[in-house]
Amino acid sequence: MPSVRDLLSEKGNEVWSIGPSMSVYQAVEMMSQKEVGALTVVNDDGILIGIISERDYARKIILDGRSSRDAKVSEIMTNKVITTHQDASVDECMALVTHQRIRHLPVIKDGKLIGMVSVGDLVKSLLSDRDFKIQQLENYVRG
Repeated sequence: MPSVRDLLSEKGNEVWSIGPSMSVYQAVEMMSQKEVGALTVVNDDGILIGIISERDYARKIILDGRSSRDAKVSEIMTNKVITTHQDASVDECMALVTHQRIRHLPVIKDGKLIGMVSVGDLVKSLLSDRDFKIQQLENYVRG
């Protein structure tokens, strides 16, 4: 079964982060430029303190009629960040995102942020693993 370590080795471990005092507009702009649905929020010491997603923007800025240029990331970010580790299996992570109803999992090693996996990354990995197993079974049956 593939692990988060395997996933990160394939996709890379680049993580896009923003500071809590930046504007929500800057966060949305960065998400657009980087083509991602969420950013980690880190303090000046590089410690993970939150996550901000397109969902946060939609629910806490647009629906509330607020200005993204005036609101700070710290005002709408999710403070209780659910994380994983590099030795977690893809199945474990899929169960976690499903149970917690989240789309992004920061990966932590020794207290430091080392990557991020999304539900899309997890699904892609599961499908690839399934296809590999099917191919192996077909090869076995054919002899």
